[in-house]
Amino acid sequence: MNRYEYLLFDLDGTLTDSAPGIMNCLRHALGIMGYDIPEKPERFLGPPLYESFAEYCGMDEEQVLKAVKLFRERYSTKGLFENSVYPDVPGMLDRLKNSGRHLMVATSKVDVYAERILARFGIAEYFEFIGGAELNGTRNEKWEVIEYVLSNTGITDRSSVLMIGDRKNDIIGAHKTGLKCMGILWGYGSGEELSEAGADYIANTPQEAADMLLGSI
Repeated sequence: MNRYEYLLFDLDGTLTDSAPGIMNCLRHALGIMGYDIPEKPERFLGPPLYESFAEYCGMDEEQVLKAVKLFRERYSTKGLFENSVYPDVPGMLDRLKNSGRHLMVATSKVDVYAERILARFGIAEYFEFIGGAELNGTRNEKWEVIEYVLSNTGITDRSSVLMIGDRKNDIIGAHKTGLKCMGILWGYGSGEELSEAGADYIANTPQEAADMLLGSI
């Protein structure tokens, strides 16, 4: 598996446990709008907000825009730092970086938020490029973010690139852009979700992911 020179990492549920901040901001937005928290709110962890508010809360376009605005009002000041790096992730990144791999981030989170989070927790230095969504809702789907990262880094050989993420949208987005994807199980997605979505590889822990990527197992 050591043929992948470029590694694109998801953020939420892959590098950091962002669930506390996302859940707090979800409650904030829905409370102001008079909505109940939907069943299985953990479904909001990973996919784009626009998609989740529409699908899980039954909102129309105008309501979705308002919900996202309210969510981000709290997220931009408090929610993004109600977050923590998974314990063994820095060690994984260090091993991969030292091996000569090129590490990048491809997240559905707004890129300015992603940059602030990675800098705050001291892992921004591992990444050569941080790509995410736009504040205005464009470049929202994972495949669009991946294309944005590839375009801005000049990568043309897609067989040398691997997407790494914890939810089905990471896998679907990777495959839509012609990339392979490693699903990881320390985040929010289940083994069943990742397998059904067609993950090319599955890693249980950051250490195992690094071993697989470096060809150790």
